[in-house]
Amino acid sequence: QVQLVESGGGLVQPGGSLRLSCVASSAIYTFYPMGWYRQAAGKQRELVATESSGTPNYADSVKGRFTISRDYGKNTVSLQMNSLTPEDTAVYYCYAGGRGQFWGQGTQVTVSS
Repeated sequence: QVQLVESGGGLVQPGGSLRLSCVASSAIYTFYPMGWYRQAAGKQRELVATESSGTPNYADSVKGRFTISRDYGKNTVSLQMNSLTPEDTAVYYCYAGGRGQFWGQGTQVTVSS
């Protein structure tokens, strides 16, 4: 069983930036995906960005604004979020794939003036 712990959410004004971080309790093989999903109120959970074997995958809605980075040695994945809009408001979940699917507890990101 892999535990994922997120940090870095909060309240930010439109156009601002936030950085989310997630640490896994054990190593995630490089070819297994690790990344971020989000769920806005009343909506289904959706992919934000994942990375596996050094290749990132982004949702169209965040391309050019968000950057995912992964440190295999530290079992961490981070998400740098720039040019945030109110539509980015959601609970963000860290995700790791492999022989199972593992989720963090979620961290709230609120973009509002």
